Amino acid sequence: MLTDAMAVDPKTWQVGLVGYGEVGRILAEDLRSQGVKVSTYDLKLGGPEAGALVDHAATHGVTLASSHAALAAKADFIVSAVTASQTVAVAQACAPEVQRGAWFLDLNSASPGAKQRAAALIDEAGGRYVEGAVMTSIPPYRIKVPLLLGGMRAAELAPLLAVLGFDAKVASDRLGVASATKMCRSVMIKGLEAMVIESFTAARAYGVEDAVLASLQETFPGIDWEKQGAYFFQRVIEHGRRRSEEVREVAETVREAGLTPWSARGTAERQAWIADLADEGLFGRRGAPGFARNGDWRAEADRILQHAKGSR
Repeated sequence: MLTDAMAVDPKTWQVGLVGYGEVGRILAEDLRSQGVKVSTYDLKLGGPEAGALVDHAATHGVTLASSHAALAAKADFIVSAVTASQTVAVAQACAPEVQRGAWFLDLNSASPGAKQRAAALIDEAGGRYVEGAVMTSIPPYRIKVPLLLGGMRAAELAPLLAVLGFDAKVASDRLGVASATKMCRSVMIKGLEAMVIESFTAARAYGVEDAVLASLQETFPGIDWEKQGAYFFQRVIEHGRRRSEEVREVAETVREAGLTPWSARGTAERQAWIADLADEGLFGRRGAPGFARNGDWRAEADRILQHAKGSR
């Protein structure tokens, strides 16, 4: 049960982060810099990437939990920031031990239907579920990334999040509205990433990339296509697996609207394909300094083309 002090002052909360990837680590750093107590659990703590996560936690004073249930049992505020496919599974794993009255903020890029299923699990266990939709890339904004909230408790949580430094606005008191906004946006954003990789790589194969970029620049003069292309390649190479899972949820969102998700399906396949190549080491060793950050999309396109040529 939350104490009155915890309900009034969020900085006295014990925050539990489920997921200790890029998002989880950024939130941990920004919360710990304010003196907020933070614990975390990630399935990767049992795998080859555990060392880096343990080191990060030690550096920033983050407590490592042994399981979802162990984290939920002590948390006043749980943030779920995992891959989209794990949205409901995380809620299911936390629900048996969630404290009565504890907040559960679901930041995962999942369909409205998935958010509603997760909410039912947490609310039935006595927690307070709020959906969150992250509306742009987190690294430049960190904890202040624009965030839409949804659900009947969203308006109550919003001012408490502001105390912790979040930039959260209530989208609706109905579950699914915030997620639908994010998912429909992702049809465009994640689709544009996949299209740029496909277009630029094919253009490189034909030796017409400069002409293609010049034409795009003329049509869309507000975009630096050279810089944007490098950024898209970097983000998909580095985070294609998470992105592909998100776009599968995007496709489910489109299906829930009664439409066939032709574009979203293709985007998910392209993002997953790049993720496979990254896992195979085509772009260097994952996690090594400079991985996917050389700023040269042409070099990455050449690697992709060389792989495609060799696999024929």
